[in-house]
Amino acid sequence: MKLSITNSSKQTIFLFLCMGAALLFVGFFQSWNLMLAILNLCLISAIMALGVNLQWGYAGLFNAGIMGFAALGGVAAMLVSKSPIAGAWQAGGMGVLLGLVVLIITGILVYLIWTRYAHKGRVRFWYVVIIAVAGYVFSRYFLDPAILRIEAFEPSSSGYLGGAGLPVLFSWIIGGILAASVAFFIGKITLGLRSDYLAIATLGISEIVIFIFKNEDWLTRGVKNVTGIPRPVPYEIDLQSTLWFQDTTQLIGLDLIQTSSIFVKLCYTGLFLSVLLALLWLCQRALNSPWGRMMRAIRDNETAASAMGKNVTSSHLQIFVIGSAIVGIAGAMLVTLDGQFNPSVYHPLRFTFLIWVMVIVGGSGNNFGAILGGFIVWFFWIEAETIGNMLVYILTLPLAEGSAIKNHFINTAPQLRLLIMGLVLLLFLRFSPRGLIPERTPHK
Repeated sequence: MKLSITNSSKQTIFLFLCMGAALLFVGFFQSWNLMLAILNLCLISAIMALGVNLQWGYAGLFNAGIMGFAALGGVAAMLVSKSPIAGAWQAGGMGVLLGLVVLIITGILVYLIWTRYAHKGRVRFWYVVIIAVAGYVFSRYFLDPAILRIEAFEPSSSGYLGGAGLPVLFSWIIGGILAASVAFFIGKITLGLRSDYLAIATLGISEIVIFIFKNEDWLTRGVKNVTGIPRPVPYEIDLQSTLWFQDTTQLIGLDLIQTSSIFVKLCYTGLFLSVLLALLWLCQRALNSPWGRMMRAIRDNETAASAMGKNVTSSHLQIFVIGSAIVGIAGAMLVTLDGQFNPSVYHPLRFTFLIWVMVIVGGSGNNFGAILGGFIVWFFWIEAETIGNMLVYILTLPLAEGSAIKNHFINTAPQLRLLIMGLVLLLFLRFSPRGLIPERTPHK
């Protein structure tokens, strides 16, 4: 037992050292700015993979809507940090608030009727339908004219209500809460059914979320994007104008502009790494706790766990909400790093498929494996174009300069990213089918 754990720990350390060496290679032979940019995105991707690993690796829940939960975290970063648009609020803010109040009251009434009049059967159904339709129509009476006035207010620069004007770091918590709330709603409906219903529901809800963000300009500016989201770290131009930074860079002999960019990225790295380590510590505590052992028991045999008195549906709901909250936090962190909210960037390839690949490559059921998978997959995703160009250069060396075939291969090299990612996934699955750091199974 001790020998197995020791060997596993050595393997984990070795793999992370190899990942660190790959990042250092990029820093030395490409640029340190690029290396830190990759590192920051790797940290955010690792946090997303950690949340998905909780759902799949601990409980066997297939979440096909990671994209939607990441977008919910992203919109939280925008709504919390951006300052409110006074003119837009004066134009239609009150109408929007009244419409939302009507929708909330309608939802409460529908819930109360559905839960308290279960014995009414078909009558209950029609009560719910009538109240829901009436509440929706009444809310649109307030919302529609208010939304038109808001979107007509300086549409080129605003056209939306803005946010709360709070520190952007606070939005990371709000992003997790918002994603957890939507996950609770989905889980209450689907987790008592077959597992494939959860995948369908999460995929459908995520597409609905993205559709709303793209089309409700009064809330998110739609596809016009919200830029200028405040930073939790200094701006490069501010650093370059401070005397202590100028003196320091001059003393060391570094370029002022490049050093300021590296310093800002290092600040982001410190924040993201702190969040990742905190979440890793909590996840490890949960994994080794009685709650974590119960989750794995339910994952392995739901029937036996239910026979032992465990509430399978409630346990699934807990871990589904927690995992979605972590994805929401990562989504808020990503928008904070980008400095803008753009609903068009949320697509399944980047925010669902790649995250699942990270968990599979790293090793589902192992938190360190999920983090390593986040680093490896994102590193190859960014460097795939460089690798593709290098491969094309090597393969076309025998061809004459200026030949049509050589030019064709050189021009299509940037499109080799998906091919390289597929090849990487196949190789990992062939030689390490359980992941690079698989889940540790107890031995008698």
